Amino acid sequence: MTEVRELRLVVTAADYDEALRFYRDTLGLPERAAFSSPDGRVTILEAGVATLEIADPGHAEFIDEVEVGRRVAGHIRVAFQVPDSRATTEELAKAGATVLAPPTRTPWNSLNSRLEGPAGLQLTLFTELGELSADVAPDQP
Repeated sequence: MTEVRELRLVVTAADYDEALRFYRDTLGLPERAAFSSPDGRVTILEAGVATLEIADPGHAEFIDEVEVGRRVAGHIRVAFQVPDSRATTEELAKAGATVLAPPTRTPWNSLNSRLEGPAGLQLTLFTELGELSADVAPDQP
């Protein structure tokens, strides 16, 4: 059996500099390495622990309904666990992301928001409610 040691999501961004500023500088993904060739550039950003979440169409529709209220995601969506999804949503919106849905309490007890980020990536930001700061009561959406 093959042992997978890393999941790497490779995104082609028409505006490389904008995407790099957004994901590295605003979202705070640390830079692991950067390379260039005569034809272009690539930067590898650390994104914490990686998982591959596979959902059937019915469950994907359910997640969209919970987070956004309607079906909006394509077949790829990137989810980032952050310490405070409210603050991070505001920060990424100021940096140019389109907020599709504000932070919403989910049935699986997290606070999730949905954004459209650079390079056409649909993003979920999620915070486990147990990790929220004390100023957010558990009964708040």
